[in-house]
Amino acid sequence: MTSIRNVILGLKPTILMLIAQTILSVSNVLFKLASNDGSDLKILVAYRFLFAAAFMVPVAFFVERNKRPKLTWRVIWQSFLSAFVGGLLSQNLFVLSLALTSVTFVTAITNLVTAFTFILAICFRLEKINWDKASGKAKVTGTLLSLGGAMVLTLYKGPNLINWNTHLNLVNHGNHHGGLARTHPHMIVGVCSALGSITFYALWMILQAKIAEHYPCPYSSTALMTTMTSIQCTLYSLCMQRDWSQWELGWNIRLLTVAYSGLMATGVTFTLFAWCIRMRGPLFVSAFSPLMVLIVALTGPLVLNETVHLGSMLGGITIICGLYVLLWGKAKEMKGTAQSPETSSKVIRQPVEIVLSASSSGASENHKPVDRNNGTLNGVTMHHASVAATNTDEKFDEIRIVEDQVY
Repeated sequence: MTSIRNVILGLKPTILMLIAQTILSVSNVLFKLASNDGSDLKILVAYRFLFAAAFMVPVAFFVERNKRPKLTWRVIWQSFLSAFVGGLLSQNLFVLSLALTSVTFVTAITNLVTAFTFILAICFRLEKINWDKASGKAKVTGTLLSLGGAMVLTLYKGPNLINWNTHLNLVNHGNHHGGLARTHPHMIVGVCSALGSITFYALWMILQAKIAEHYPCPYSSTALMTTMTSIQCTLYSLCMQRDWSQWELGWNIRLLTVAYSGLMATGVTFTLFAWCIRMRGPLFVSAFSPLMVLIVALTGPLVLNETVHLGSMLGGITIICGLYVLLWGKAKEMKGTAQSPETSSKVIRQPVEIVLSASSSGASENHKPVDRNNGTLNGVTMHHASVAATNTDEKFDEIRIVEDQVY
């Protein structure tokens, strides 16, 4: 029973990341629908974080009310920077690229977050390559396989394999292959926006790892970040969009998009990311990005009336193989770190103070005088001890012994 429980606990981060990637896939489709509807995506991003903050603040207040550490200026500054990088910059660039390209392309190119996070984690000394070890080779090989599989899935079509005609076509891409929208005049701007978005997103993951060290409360950190992001995005949208009709929300795709993306794609997934970053590190979280492409490829025939081609199948298999190779390398690295003698038998030296009290009227018969030359008290040797008398007439009321203790 204990072994089964340990297996479930070990799979918990993986299950959470699978849920998070599914939520984000649906959010991408909704934002594409809102873009086709003529919505201002900057305003939708602002509403998204307003909904997320309204959801996360009360949750964080009640769930972590008794275990929340003191909020320091350092944590506030890191949260503000995290909101600016991962919220304002990354999300606005992401929705811009989504509007200028296609859902499948943007979903696929976000897999570069893995490589970008790996590079940034090395720069910030959060990850080591360790090329001389099998774990290091596995992490690099798995990352390259995942990226290669995502590119094959997106760029290579091949013959048709599966065609589930459900007569549902929610998003009219004008490109049934789901690859690059090469005829779009703003394709270059969309690609640059996507690259900028994933760069800032990778930096956000590094910042989350830093915040988790000083403020290990995923609910509270998410609530703090979404609140700051909502303020930043609202001010930015007010400066860029003065048409108040764009701010109106009715019972339409705009309301569904901001509500779902705010409550689920931001509030829930950001919390899941914070948990998994604290448990496994930023590289583990970014390694699941390729799964979003696979989810889009599998749901396309059901929802978007698309056809599964050989390229989609080969790309998906390659992504899964790369994912498990990377996770194997990460698990092997963590196991080796846990069994390392440097971390398992850590020697700590600190001063230990021992206080011996005696009668103030006079010394007891059993109390032998302290020989300050050889450091003995009542026949007990005191190595490297310092003895201090607090009585002026040579009767020790208190003797303090301070020595180095190793444990």
